Amino acid sequence: MRLDDYDPNDINVGDQRGEGGGGGGFGGGGGGLLLGLLPMIGSRFGCGGIVVVLIILAVMGLNPLSLLGGGGGSTSTQVTRSAPAGGNEAVTACAVNPESRAACNAFESAQDTWVALFAKSNQQFVKPTLQFYGGSGKSGCGAAQAAMGPFYCPTDRGIYLDTSFFNELANRFGAKGDFAQYYVIAHEFGHHIQNLLGTSDQVQRIQRTAGEREGNAASVRLELQADCYAGVWAAANRNRLESGDIEEGMTAARAIGDDTLQREGQGRVVPDSFTHGSSEQRMRWLRRGLETGDPAQCDTFSGAI
Repeated sequence: MRLDDYDPNDINVGDQRGEGGGGGGFGGGGGGLLLGLLPMIGSRFGCGGIVVVLIILAVMGLNPLSLLGGGGGSTSTQVTRSAPAGGNEAVTACAVNPESRAACNAFESAQDTWVALFAKSNQQFVKPTLQFYGGSGKSGCGAAQAAMGPFYCPTDRGIYLDTSFFNELANRFGAKGDFAQYYVIAHEFGHHIQNLLGTSDQVQRIQRTAGEREGNAASVRLELQADCYAGVWAAANRNRLESGDIEEGMTAARAIGDDTLQREGQGRVVPDSFTHGSSEQRMRWLRRGLETGDPAQCDTFSGAI
């Protein structure tokens, strides 16, 4: 995919690489709790794992909803620029290595796409932050660890990435190519859209009141919608696609399906424990976004998925 024109003055980028990580944004208890839950979170897109942490915080007496930023749409179109989370400026952070540049290119492209889509529907758009870290770091949702994979934190509206995940994506999961990397960023950007539209709040309410099975099912629908939103982004940039890009995206979606990961990791599949969706579901919803280019077609919360 031909993405090579990010504007360092237009994106909010932070860089924690070399800072040594540290505690998380929840305070002493929150960061330690998240670290203890890393085996549960696993090496996949991290939003589902963060949801699990927020549920447990609710049990501890903390309100997960108070940790979420964003909200519904507005009657006027406005773009709000939030301050970078810290570290190097974009011009420096995006040039650290080819993977960083790829992430910045995808981030800028996704941002431009959704700014235009929100303007078209007369909704308010708030820019997120792309935050790089190496091995360990900190976020508004607690400690950031490479084992969590890329994740979105609704508290500070940040997409967190250890770029070594791109190597894992290619070598461990067999999902090679630039579009596979861009898909990861576009998926996490999809979670930012859900945060702005209030969808994340709705899932949090379900998870607070429902049992584990229902809570997992709500998480799956959230993740599949983010996959569809990634497809919408790709459709809006169809003129930049190259031969093999779609196949790269589908390979990545298949590789990180819950059934594929469980089969490889524990030798058996437990559908009720899915938090992100099966390989078939992830590919199907990514394809729907690609084929329609319409966010309204990404309603994973109505009917079967």
